[in-house]
Amino acid sequence: MSKPRLFITRELFPDVIEKLKKCYDVEVWDRYQTPPYEVLLDKVRSADALVTLLSDRIDCNLLQQAKRLRIIAQYAVGYDNVDVECATRLGIYVTNTPGVLTEATAELTWALILAVARRIVEADTFVRWGEWWRTKTSWHPHMVLGVELRGKTLGVIGLGRIGLRVAEMGKAFGMKVVYYSRSRNEALEKELGAEYRDLDTLLQEADVVTIHVPLTKETYHMINEERLRKMKRTAILINTARGAVVDTNALVKALSEGWIAGAGLDVFEEEPLSPNHPLTAFKNVVLTPHIGSATYEARHAMAELVAENLIAFYEGREPPTLVNKEVLKIRPPGFR
Repeated sequence: MSKPRLFITRELFPDVIEKLKKCYDVEVWDRYQTPPYEVLLDKVRSADALVTLLSDRIDCNLLQQAKRLRIIAQYAVGYDNVDVECATRLGIYVTNTPGVLTEATAELTWALILAVARRIVEADTFVRWGEWWRTKTSWHPHMVLGVELRGKTLGVIGLGRIGLRVAEMGKAFGMKVVYYSRSRNEALEKELGAEYRDLDTLLQEADVVTIHVPLTKETYHMINEERLRKMKRTAILINTARGAVVDTNALVKALSEGWIAGAGLDVFEEEPLSPNHPLTAFKNVVLTPHIGSATYEARHAMAELVAENLIAFYEGREPPTLVNKEVLKIRPPGFR
């Protein structure tokens, strides 16, 4: 019996690929760039399984042409690039990689908070491009002044795994933690010493606002012009979740007119971000290229979880991080 065909839309780690080859006939897209939509259409027509990234558009049109496809293993926590409802109707399993990138994303969140609060990137440029040398002044009371975090209020939007870890780190910095989430968690409030706020109140109180929600119809442009206006003029906005949770045009306006003090952004409504984008002109904004999970440990663990899901499905077991559990009623796991 021939092995089911697996198409992987980007290079993963060699040891994980070898593990998958025991169960699958594996083909890997070996270019750095995202495979064009037309290529994906062609590949899925003969694929039994698919490994995807957030940049791959897996819409209903594509899924309907994937007559053999039985499972999509997303190499990410989020899966808003996949039409999960359509996949479920067609009996296609969808999995993701939660949990294993919590620490990496939380650490990057704090790297952005510190970089904006202490003007790290601006200070680096000040030295690297000779501005410090040209001042002929080694130290000055007003040179690259930032703000301290101890005693300030950290506002966490979304208290899932990553939001919770960011909040824990906030307590270690001596910050008061307030949070907004779809549901209140009083047990965690006691354990963490955090306080629940509705979203508008959180925005009004927080000195640092950090976003950790998935992109859904409800969270699209959650942070819009009206809500940005509610923030303190001294506040910092951090987004390591999804770019479209923040209305980019409204954020540019807020930064231009000084409604907030600065921002740290790892995600954007359009990726990759153009070097001519208005956001790149602000000294008080730190930009990173969607690297929340970019540690060896996290990325390898994500690949391992992708493999676990695919191998479990191959063996006729429910994948450990199945997103659309309703599909179990439509089709049992496996290729038989």
